[in-house]
Amino acid sequence: MSETANAGRERILARINKALENPRPKLDQPHTTAAFAPVENLLERFQSECKGNLTDCFVAAEAASSLREVLHSLPAGHVFAEDVPHFRQLLQNCEREIRWSSDGPPAESAVATITRCESLMARTGSVLVSSSCGGRSASVAAPVHIVIAHEHQLVEDVEAALIQADEKKLAETNSFLGVITGCSRTGDIEKILVIGAHGPTRLVVIVERG
Repeated sequence: MSETANAGRERILARINKALENPRPKLDQPHTTAAFAPVENLLERFQSECKGNLTDCFVAAEAASSLREVLHSLPAGHVFAEDVPHFRQLLQNCEREIRWSSDGPPAESAVATITRCESLMARTGSVLVSSSCGGRSASVAAPVHIVIAHEHQLVEDVEAALIQADEKKLAETNSFLGVITGCSRTGDIEKILVIGAHGPTRLVVIVERG
């Protein structure tokens, strides 16, 4: 029997087409039972998870002093930074050579990158980044990735971050979205932890309060 003469197939396709005429309405909230208790203090939980993830987390009213401390700890070399007004202000008296994202992607010789993020996930100590945060390679190109965020960007978990991302249409306006949980590492070979397997050996998150 030829494909066009397959009566069963035609019946199935007809039912599918009829069902698609009246799509199911989108639920405002998923009908699920929470598996975990709510996070009471997002910032404290984020800091705790960062410690377990081998992430350096600084919390300050202003990022300038913490950023200077981190940059001072780095070896010689230039730093790549996302070109936004806030970073221009933070780095205006920086003694290091700065390569701005407006001049192109980070070079392999960069000792660190400085970017924003889309959100911080308290339950796992994770960071959501996009291609808007300095470009596609800004979070993986250098041995040190420095993220400067604000306390209001804290959400409870990955689900909340993705809901927020959907509301902002981040997937439609960016070529890249990524969730980062700690520095790059692997334990695949004989269960020996190796830092810097396929990305930065150090992740630094500076959270500005207020």
